Amino acid sequence: MDPIIKSLDQLYCDSLTSYSRRKTIPVKIGDVIVGGDNPIVVQSMTTIDTMDTEGSIAQSIRMIEAGCELVRITAPSIKEAENLQHIKDGLRKRGYTTPLVADIHFTPNAAEVAARIVEKVRVNPGNYADKKKFEVIEYTDVTYQEELDRIRERFLPLVKICKENGTAMRIGTNHGSLSDRIMSRYGDTPLGMVESALEFLRICEDENYFDIVISMKSSNTQVMVQAYRLLVEKLDQGGFKPYPLHLGVTEAGEAEDGRIKSAVGIGTLLEDGLGDTVRVSLTEDPEFEAPVAKALIERYANRPGHIEISPIQDYPVNPYEHFKRHSSEIYNFGGHNVPRVITDISTIEKITEKEMKSVGHFYLPELDKWKMNDQGCDFVYSGSNSIPFMLPNGMKEIQNAASWITCSDQHNKFPLFDLAGFSSAGKFHPELNFLEVYDTQIEEAITLASERNDTVLILKTENKHAMPALRRAFVSLLKVKSEIPVIVKVSYPDQSQDETMLYAATDVGGLLIDGLGDGIFISLEKEKEHTREEILDQIKLHNSVGFGVLQAARTRMSKTEYISCPSCGRTLFDLQETTAMIRKRTDHLKGVKIGIMGCIVNGPGEMADADYGYVGSGKGKITLYKGKEVMKRSVPSEKAVDKLIEIIKEDGMWNEQETL
Repeated sequence: MDPIIKSLDQLYCDSLTSYSRRKTIPVKIGDVIVGGDNPIVVQSMTTIDTMDTEGSIAQSIRMIEAGCELVRITAPSIKEAENLQHIKDGLRKRGYTTPLVADIHFTPNAAEVAARIVEKVRVNPGNYADKKKFEVIEYTDVTYQEELDRIRERFLPLVKICKENGTAMRIGTNHGSLSDRIMSRYGDTPLGMVESALEFLRICEDENYFDIVISMKSSNTQVMVQAYRLLVEKLDQGGFKPYPLHLGVTEAGEAEDGRIKSAVGIGTLLEDGLGDTVRVSLTEDPEFEAPVAKALIERYANRPGHIEISPIQDYPVNPYEHFKRHSSEIYNFGGHNVPRVITDISTIEKITEKEMKSVGHFYLPELDKWKMNDQGCDFVYSGSNSIPFMLPNGMKEIQNAASWITCSDQHNKFPLFDLAGFSSAGKFHPELNFLEVYDTQIEEAITLASERNDTVLILKTENKHAMPALRRAFVSLLKVKSEIPVIVKVSYPDQSQDETMLYAATDVGGLLIDGLGDGIFISLEKEKEHTREEILDQIKLHNSVGFGVLQAARTRMSKTEYISCPSCGRTLFDLQETTAMIRKRTDHLKGVKIGIMGCIVNGPGEMADADYGYVGSGKGKITLYKGKEVMKRSVPSEKAVDKLIEIIKEDGMWNEQETL
């Protein structure tokens, strides 16, 4: 694979360094317009049974008042599709004109009913006209075309109804529900996702129907980002109209993990001007999704006019396939090491052993021993406040160079220099030194650090267009084939916890998605005055977010990953309660991925790369999976978690949880 993109004409965005929204055609959805020069639209999806009219109306209102501009409701059969009329009428009587979107998977006849009622329908190309049986089928060009003809016949009535009624459509491809036919020809790839959508898009364009929004969703952030980028390229190359994009990460999960994972995928694309409507999928009540989406979107309101960044003429990264910048191994950075987490404790004076629990290291005084959890950081930055006790083996200390030069233990502590200090230093650590620089200083930093084989760069920026500014510095390293390891440093002073999660996930996660970066360092610099307890809480958050970003970008798996869907009217059990119950008993299984799906629509296919699956298959009944293989069917829900653990144990992936 040649990673060099020779011409920016081939890229998926207008510029890698200057922020601008991708120009798309406007698509009218009721009173809302998605795309064109219009603001990015926030949307979410109800979780109430669609046949519960009053419940659906009430939840829709809560969502609208939380910031939803489009409300999506599942319509798994004709009866639910017909009931959309009652829900719509109820909302209109209460003064709410927010457009409704019908979510359709396996039932074309339900889509055809819904398209006459609501302002938009969503269809999934992977299961709208195909049945997924996980079979590999060999197709000739003739037999493949016969399948396309069959799809056209099945899909065409919906296209005509939408066109006649002024109903918009989302062609929504999901990574986990690609049809057997697409899988057989293109594999489980971003290209397969794109081609799945283009097959349906060609039918629409043949009918001169263009009121279309497209999505490429996956629970794997790398695949999701690559698929959206590739979609834009294929639309341009194929002479299609520039359709608006609906952004989302499927089955992102709950709480901090769900927010970080969503931001890694969605934020990475927003940084390059892609995206016209956003849905953040959390395993929480849907009214909590809109504020997260709004926080992601609002960051770009003032992004135009940022400090100019030197243009990139040739981008030495293939943005459509996995790439990892090669860096030399220095101490335990770079090379084949996992990305490292550096946690800033520099504003805490006279820190104690007990307070190190904020960075995942626990001191047991009765045993005079240390224990570490799965989020025990690799390094702490103490600045000028030297740590007065011996650290555990799993963690090292970084000091400002001026403090390090006078400390008594210059072997177990490591110095951090600025550019001026590094160039004039009379003494260095023999194994590991840190050089902290701004993105605008990268050329000088390369020259200085390349003269040594013991230096790791800490890279930061003051540009509000942060991720592209940092990316530009990495391009400078790549162009001269520098293999210096680089830690990305970011700072978000005095912001909400959600903003810290979302911004770090975007700025650092966006780089990690493209294989750039050997670690993360969330700084306390520029923070205002806080109490000691407030600072410790901030340190704990920064440490947790650091590990969360690395995991969400698929670069370091430090904890159990839960691929849980956001619930909807199809869900056959309480997803939030069940996810919490499964998490409580399995969250010590480092690196294991467990899919928790409310119904078969978000079942084995949607779990994509989960190791184990817990899927609703009927009222009070659960089907358990190992990968995509059914292990147990129709397990009573009260026994299902125990049976899931039995499967994990039989597979040799279980270990007993230690108590700290």
